[in-house]
This record gives sequence, structure tokens and C-alpha cells, in this order.
Amino acid sequence: MNQPIETPMIDGPDARKARGAFFTPEPIAHFLARWAISNRSDAKVLDPTCGDGVFLWAAAEELSRLGSVEADFDSQVYGVDIHAPSLTSAMDMLESHGFDAHLITSDFFELEPPGGHFSNLPMFDAVIGNPPFVRYQNHTGAARKTSAVAALRQGVQLSGLASSWAALLVHAAGFLAPDGRLAMVLPAELLTVGYAEPVRQWLRQRFAAVKLVIFERLQFNDAVENVVLLLAQGTGGCDAFSLYYVHDADDLGKIQPFDEFAVTLSADGKWTDLLLSIRQRQLFKSTTAQHFTPLATYGSPELGTVTGANHYFALNEATRRKYNLEEGRDVIRISPPGTKHFRGLGFSKADWEKLRIAGDAVWLLCPTKDVKVAAGLQRYLDVGETLGVPDAYKCQVRSTWYRPPAVSAPDLFFTYMSHRYPRLIDNQAKTTFLNSMHGVRLVKTAPKIARDALPLLALNSVTMLGAEVYGRSYGGGVLKMEPREAASLPMPNAEALEAAWATLKPEKAALNRQLKNGLWINVVARVDEVLLHHTMKLSTADVATLREAARSLRARRMSRGSSADADA
Repeated sequence: MNQPIETPMIDGPDARKARGAFFTPEPIAHFLARWAISNRSDAKVLDPTCGDGVFLWAAAEELSRLGSVEADFDSQVYGVDIHAPSLTSAMDMLESHGFDAHLITSDFFELEPPGGHFSNLPMFDAVIGNPPFVRYQNHTGAARKTSAVAALRQGVQLSGLASSWAALLVHAAGFLAPDGRLAMVLPAELLTVGYAEPVRQWLRQRFAAVKLVIFERLQFNDAVENVVLLLAQGTGGCDAFSLYYVHDADDLGKIQPFDEFAVTLSADGKWTDLLLSIRQRQLFKSTTAQHFTPLATYGSPELGTVTGANHYFALNEATRRKYNLEEGRDVIRISPPGTKHFRGLGFSKADWEKLRIAGDAVWLLCPTKDVKVAAGLQRYLDVGETLGVPDAYKCQVRSTWYRPPAVSAPDLFFTYMSHRYPRLIDNQAKTTFLNSMHGVRLVKTAPKIARDALPLLALNSVTMLGAEVYGRSYGGGVLKMEPREAASLPMPNAEALEAAWATLKPEKAALNRQLKNGLWINVVARVDEVLLHHTMKLSTADVATLREAARSLRARRMSRGSSADADA
């Protein structure tokens, strides 16, 4: 039986957090080491960021169990870390257990993979570890450049938003033998965030088999990040992954052969749905297939007007009056930039008027063509010249820099960047909009009730779950949906829409008041009851399962940031 490892506290929690060092629970380290070594007593093992040495200890103990002698450990177990005190602590701990290791003080990104001109490291049969989780805000300067080059050497180009673990994972694979095994603790961001998409594609193309172990609860006492275990082996690419669901690290020893669930991966995009339990995933897929249709069936989301300088082209009432800009000739009405003003199901003329009086930017500079420039407009254009607005790229490529290509008023607005969930808003004011939101123009074949019904009936747990599955998570927990992703958002099909609307239409005003007062959970519960339970005949247990699935994914995403809701 494994004896508990005692690690001295080298530095405090704040210092460890700054360098992304969250020490791995022993059951996880032993599980990964055992799988990666795979009964090979002669296996060479590398931990590229060994920290306190828990993976080195787990590897040495596994090799010892398989028959390796103490004298071999220095040539079989390798550890790298840039933090010298951690290496000293790791060696002390290993020696106290009768083990040894080959430790290297270095930035792992500066080590060349085996076979390179300047490398003196062997190919490894197993690469195991827990890469430091340093977010892009702190992963800067020379360190970022070095890591980006290392990842690019393996054929993966990462964006500037990538955290440090992404590049380290890719670089570590360069140290693997062709039939070697990679076993890593990674943040659950691997499955969800946009910057990890190149890594997800690389995993499919690089390895012959990939397994993911997903936990139901947090595994690190001093971190808020959910983790997954990545187990990858061989080369040549794969079309499907194997999934294992466990409650916590203590359940890892209970995993048996053939316990996994096979999942086919999409050719692109993210894998957020893998965070759902099998029951949740299957219920979501069967419900959407039977009762839902993509938003594009009703109308495709489209981009708003791109001005190139919203601070100049979006005007408030005081500025319009100061320069004597006339509606219809010089300016047109818009929904102000952003979506915080969308509190209910619709945006009315009265809502627009309140924003005008309050000083919001409710006008868009968009002079009519072939009309003589009035004196007031010319004065405002002179201000723009002074501010350098014509030099903005979007202004430069227009035939007339001060005449943005205004989009006509859509039927619905779509809050494509949100914290809680995206929403549809009835554009009763018939204003145009900027690129801080999307618009939806209903198709001719859409039911007549769609404009009134969709904003309310979209507030159901299946649509909200679809937003988490198809949308992308960004810094601060923001959920973003580009037009293509928003077009896939599941909406109740026409039959279900009309049936549920017959019940909810008389309640719309009351539900709208609740939504404006922040009682959105009550609104969702009522829509779920009418739409999912009474109309689609889902059991109360199934409705609860879908609601919990949406809640859990939303909570995972929002745990990445503590900022207040942007719209919701």
C-alpha cells in the first residue's frame, strides 16, 4: 500500500498560485503513473514540471513494484522544473523513500526534444505530470514567446490567449517514443475554451487513442479550476475518444476495463458536452432531435453595423443637438452599444426614448447619400478628422469614411456575449444595431407567432444547455456565440412553439416583469414546465436532469471569472 507523501511547504499559496503550481493529490499521481508505465519495468519516465515530486515518487514506486532496482532510477525517472527549491524538496522526499531520480533545473520550454542537435535526453516511454496553470495575463514576454515556439515545433499554433499548460502539453509530446504514453492533469478548459481548439485538433491527429477521465467535483483544495485527466498513446490519429466519469480521485482505483464510453468528436469546435454525464448527454441529444430545431430554421443570426469607431459614430442626444444633426438625413436610430439595457423580452419605442433622455448613445451617424453636407454635420466631421477617425481600418476601406454600411432593423436582437445565458429580444422599436450584438431576421416560412414567442420560449433549459455546448467560454466566464454557433442554438420546433405559446401568451406580461426584476430562474422554471413537461411530455425527472446539466456547465464557465453579469 502507498505510504502518504509528506511535502514541506516551500512557499505560500499565493506564490504557488502565481506560478501555476497546484500540487496533485496522490491517488491521481499513482493512477497516471501506473497507466503510463503500463507494466514496463524498463520504462523511461519524464515529468516535465515535477514540482514537489509526487509524480516522480509515483513512477519510482511503480517501477520498483515491477522489478526495477534502485540503481536504475537515475536513468529511468527524469524530472524537470524551473523552481530549484522544489527540486531540492523533491529529491529529499524521494531519498526518504529509498528512491532516486535524474533532476534537471531548467525551463522545460528551453529543452530540445530528443533527436535535436542540442538535446542529450532519451526518448521517453511515459510523460506524466501536472503542467503549471498560468493564465495568459501572467504568461507574458519571453516566457510566452519561448512556449509558442516550442508548440509550433510540434505543428500547433496557439493564440495569444492561451494559458501556459497548452503549450507545455504539446511540447511534452515531442519527448515521447512513437508508442509512448502521455498522462497529464489538465484544466477542464481543454474541452471548452476557444484558445484550446488547436490543441483539441492536435490531440485527434497526433495520438492513436485518447482517454479522458472527468471528475464530478474539484480535486485541488487551493484552486477553483476543474480538471480532467488526459491519457493518450501511440501515433496516427483517432476519430473517437474514451470517457470515464468518476466522482473524485478515490474512485480512480475502481475503473475497470470496458468501463469507458466511446464518443465521436466533431471535426471542429469545442467539446463542452463531454463534461456532461452520459445520461445528460443522451437526454440532450434525444430531446433536441425530437422536439427542437436550430435557430437558423427561424432566421439566421447576422452581424451588426461595423463602424470602425463606435465611440465616434454612436451619438447621444446632446451631441446630436449640438451639431444640429437631423434624423433621417444625418443620423438614424440604433439600440445603444452593448446589451445591458435589455432587461425584458422586448425593446420598445418607449425603452428607446428613456435611453435617449438618459443620455445613452441612441443615434448612429449615417448621412444620406447624394445630400449636401450641412454645416452642423461638417463641423462634426471636422471633429472626426481631428480625432483620426478616418485612419481607422474600417473607415479607410469605405468609399466615404463617415458613412458606415448600416444594417436594416432586424426582427430580433441576440445577445451573443453574456454571462448567464444568451437571449432573444423582440425589436419592437425597429432600430438598427451595432456589432456588439447580433440580429435575427425571421424567414418568410417562420410561424407568425415566432417574433412574439421565441424570446420567451428560448428561456428553457434545453436552449440554455445548447448555448453552453455550442458557445465559447472566454475570460471572466463570458459566453460568446458567433453567428455560425448561434445559428445552431436549439429552439423549440414550430409544433412545440405554437402549443406552448397558447399556454404562455396570457402570462407573457407577468413573466416579463419577473425577468426585468432579475427572477429569471422563476421564468425558466415556468417555461420548462409548460414547454418541456406539458408540451413535449418529458418527465419531471428528465426536466430536472436537463436543468441541472445547464446549471452545472454554466457554473463551471462562470467560475473562471467573478465579474458581474454583462446582460442576462
